[in-house]
Amino acid sequence: MIDLSEIVKAYDVRGIVGDQLTPEVAAALGAAFVRVTGAERLVAGHDMRDSGPGLLAAFAGGAMSQGADVVSIGLASTDLLYFASGRLDLPGAMFTASHNPAAYNGIKLCRAGAVPVGSDTGLVEIRELAQRYLAEGQPAPVARAGRRSERDLLADYAAYLRELVDLSVIRELTVVVDAGNGMGGYTVPAVLGDAALAALPLRIVPLYFELDGSFPNHEANPLDPKNLIDLQQAVVAHQADLGLAFDGDADRCFVIDADGNPVSPSAITALVAVRELAKAPGSPVIHNLITSRAVPEIITEHGGTPVRTRVGHSYIKAEMAASGAVFGGEHSAHYYFRDFWRADTGMLAAMHVLAALGEQPRPLAELTAGYERYAASGEINSQVADQAERVAAIRAHFADRAVSADELDGLTVGFADGSWLNVRASNTEPLLRLNVEAGDATAMAALRDEALAVIREPAAGSRRGSA
Repeated sequence: MIDLSEIVKAYDVRGIVGDQLTPEVAAALGAAFVRVTGAERLVAGHDMRDSGPGLLAAFAGGAMSQGADVVSIGLASTDLLYFASGRLDLPGAMFTASHNPAAYNGIKLCRAGAVPVGSDTGLVEIRELAQRYLAEGQPAPVARAGRRSERDLLADYAAYLRELVDLSVIRELTVVVDAGNGMGGYTVPAVLGDAALAALPLRIVPLYFELDGSFPNHEANPLDPKNLIDLQQAVVAHQADLGLAFDGDADRCFVIDADGNPVSPSAITALVAVRELAKAPGSPVIHNLITSRAVPEIITEHGGTPVRTRVGHSYIKAEMAASGAVFGGEHSAHYYFRDFWRADTGMLAAMHVLAALGEQPRPLAELTAGYERYAASGEINSQVADQAERVAAIRAHFADRAVSADELDGLTVGFADGSWLNVRASNTEPLLRLNVEAGDATAMAALRDEALAVIREPAAGSRRGSA
């Protein structure tokens, strides 16, 4: 019998289709979701993976057996599903494995209003109940089974985003968009093109818009630099004003400037924060602990209140709800908006960048230069035998030089010159994730290499990237 603890993670469900994630598993999770949340009606969508429609149908079957009606929106980006959950005020289930390879699929669950369901907000109970159903059989259907209906919300989603950011009056921009054969190929023509609404002053140059869950061109994971190469080359070749890269379920967006250089998600966080603070002066703004220290500086400079959180969407969304924050950003290019039910949407962040660029004459590199104040390493993963022991070694090694240390998420060590490092253990692999920032590239490289020498002693395999 499949052990659901292997695929039900801290924030969502992800597993290999046919091996770990089967129609039977999806049906058990659908029934358990209804039992735990008490949902009488829910909305569901799926990305471009071939297994999506079948898994959604099985999940819907389990949910309907327990009396819940299911509104299927069909093909969707994750933020389109969040829009549906918010607009319809319904719990939701999104079938996606984001940027994971083609063999995988998964489920992101939320309560009505796009409120996340994670390990501390119901996902453990859903897993345990579904595990019982797999062992003992599905619960008996209720007297009144639910019904399934279909609804297309793509145009409504596009119209809502355009209400939040008006792009109709910007100067004309040429934008290369790499959808990575993911859901950006479905949502970008509707939001930024003329597939659903009137045309904007944007010339879109599409890369890999064909929906294909086998990802024939490159992984739909723009956090890995090798997956940005095609976009970088196309931006330069087309003399474009910028490039946008979406991940598989299109809830994250990376930005490339006209010279083909990536703009850090921290800089995008700061840029969007400034724009959101202009609409909501004095508001709190969320940033996770491994965004650049430029982010809280800029938030403060523009009258906002920076709020530092752990990494992860459930923590960000919970803190946004508690603080009333207008916006939140993460190093991984997840961006959260109070006006979007505190959910993350790469598309809305991209629209803010387009608006900021198109409302003035300078190129993007000049526009964002003031937000890129320090040198960062990016996230570096190292395979280690004992995560806790290596974190303790880092603490001991830097103890005599540290001016601050905290364990909000892993270990963060601060130094007198303003530089800092953070080490966090992966929840799913024997990895330590290192992030370093310093005043310039030379100082950053020295601190990075010193920390890596401690982490990798005794020597262990390592690899770059992030999950």
